Order: sequence, then C-alpha cells, then structure tokens
Amino acid sequence: PLSTVGRRKVLSVGANSSSLFLPRLAAVAAARPAKMVRISVLGDALKTMYNAEKRGKRQVLLRPASKVVIKFLSLMMKHGYIGEFEYVDDHRAGKIVVELNGRLNKCGVISPRYDIGHGEIEAWVARLLPSRQFGVIVMTTSAGIMDHEEARRKRVGGKVLGFFY
Repeated sequence: PLSTVGRRKVLSVGANSSSLFLPRLAAVAAARPAKMVRISVLGDALKTMYNAEKRGKRQVLLRPASKVVIKFLSLMMKHGYIGEFEYVDDHRAGKIVVELNGRLNKCGVISPRYDIGHGEIEAWVARLLPSRQFGVIVMTTSAGIMDHEEARRKRVGGKVLGFFY
C-alpha cells in the first residue's frame, strides 16, 4: 500500500502489502536472471574462469573476447595454468572457450592499472604473489603484454594488468 511519511510517498513492499501491481512486478523481477555488470572485460573473464575452476569445471566460456584477454590467456597457457583455448567468432564481440586443467589457484585484475618502474617489479611480486617461486604478474609495457620476469629481463616497466598463481 501507498502511505505518506512526512512529504514523501512510500511504497511498502513485503508479505503483508497488497497492491494490484506488486505481484506483477515480483513476477517480472523473478523472470529476469541476475546479470553481471561489465566493469572490465578482463576482470569479468578472470573472475568467470576462477569461479569455474573452483567449481571443478573442465571448460569455461568467456565473453566478450578482446585482444588483452587473449594475450593474458596465452601467458597463462605458456606457464601451464590453463590448457588450450579457442576463439569463437560470432560476428559480435566474440567468445573464448578455455580448457581448465585444475592448476589455477587464484587470478585477478589490478584496477587501476598502476604504473611500475622496472625497479619496482620486485615490490609488486612480494605484494601480489604468495611466493617468489611461483605465480606471475602480467604487465603491459611498451614492448607488449608480458609477464614480470620477461619485463625484468628486458629492463622495461609498464602498467600492471593482473596476476595469477
């Protein structure tokens, strides 16, 4: 029912409220599935992959695809954290099917993309990764998207995209 509190009109929604349009409103809300808000394409892809890995899935479908996501996945594949992946062109944003192998413990995106000088890489490794022996920080540099070890070898800095271990 519609009631007045002060100067405002308040619509009370609950088990006791009876209105003509509320059951219809509830039916519309129940029919629509909850949709993930796209903040960052890379962030959504990594979160989807992490959730599928936690559930023990063997494959996961990532959409939309982007060049950054494909480069990130190729680094993960190079280091052995995921199996092969396939880009599916649907004449829209594209999809990626990733084979999971159970080795991915955690992956995430770093937002905002902080600038890192080549001398600061070690501090970020200590901050983000559980150990110096394993785990990778992915950076975008002037020489392309690469892991932190390659950036250290090439003596280039850049911006942090994300990490995985």
